[in-house]
Amino acid sequence: MKANPITLTYTKNYVDRSREELLEAVRQVMSSKRFTHVRGVEQAALELADRYGADLEMVSIAALLHDYAKEQSDEEMRDMIISENMDLELLQYGNNIWHGPVAAVMAKERFNVEQTSILDAIRHHTVGSVNMDLVEQIIYLADFIEPNRSFKGVDKARALAENSLEEATAFATLLTIKHLIDKKVKIYPKAIETYNAWVVQ
Repeated sequence: MKANPITLTYTKNYVDRSREELLEAVRQVMSSKRFTHVRGVEQAALELADRYGADLEMVSIAALLHDYAKEQSDEEMRDMIISENMDLELLQYGNNIWHGPVAAVMAKERFNVEQTSILDAIRHHTVGSVNMDLVEQIIYLADFIEPNRSFKGVDKARALAENSLEEATAFATLLTIKHLIDKKVKIYPKAIETYNAWVVQ
């Protein structure tokens, strides 16, 4: 990661407050450990955006809001999945799957985010999707490689990300699926779709 992190001033074209105001709103709904993770994701995402030519402001907003719902109660998330007419298959899974789609709804309702790329990046940051655009790929990958992460394979993912966003995305997806298989847990079908689209050649 760069010694001098990228910073920016929001135009308010995509969200109804300044970056500092958004940071404070995010800080208020999560633990300090989670907030440190979110800041790390933003740092990694901005570096990827700078490298691959994505909109820095869109990437920053998506990164800061990607875990906005993470510490909501399961009951609150279940209620929102039902009230927002989301795929009810989600209810067979848990917080790790729910918090992305729920955070996308909250980003729209609480912060007036309308930009599809930002909302999809938040929605898909855990399981990915078949057709991720540049912002989605960046948030998906930044969540995986942010500087506070330390697990087997993360350094390779970071190295790949310096040369090919697609290769790094494929590698992150492969490691995620392997991890879930090793844990012998039920895998959300959309994660399998991401694997088939990005890893299988």
